[in-house]
Amino acid sequence: MGRFVEFQVLGRKLPTEIDPSPKLFRMRIFAPNDVVAKSRFWYFLRQLHKVKKANGEIVAVNVISEKKPLKVKNFGIWIRYDSRSGTHNMYKEYRELSRTAAVESLYQDMSARHRARFRSIHILRVVEIEKKEDVRRPYIKQLLEPGLKFPLPHRRQVSRGVFAGNRPSTWA
Repeated sequence: MGRFVEFQVLGRKLPTEIDPSPKLFRMRIFAPNDVVAKSRFWYFLRQLHKVKKANGEIVAVNVISEKKPLKVKNFGIWIRYDSRSGTHNMYKEYRELSRTAAVESLYQDMSARHRARFRSIHILRVVEIEKKEDVRRPYIKQLLEPGLKFPLPHRRQVSRGVFAGNRPSTWA
């Protein structure tokens, strides 16, 4: 699959004489393109509200872009996925620049750790975590410490001359 984009899809049941203005349904869907987003919309709408594509219509498809794409944020993602042994609910946290990047990390992580495919993962909710106290996972908490430094252990020292009698020691 390609890079993900966040879409807002609005759809409804086709108007009938009994119901001339049916209820609108809105979903935020992560998909590589609008065709996949529409397909996922009908998949979920069929499960949740018994509305098929044959007797429904899509009113609008909008791309949702990130407000601050250069700020690092923490995201909490609630998912439901089907494994070989059953259906599981899960909450995961990621530290990324955007919601779509966090969802891409989620799909990579789920395929690596749980062998879960795109089709078996249902994203229930994606929330940006503003407060430091709301972060649950220790691998994200460790990045929120003040004065955090990343050591660079394998540095090459700059030699003074052009020729040296021995090789440079890079393990200082």
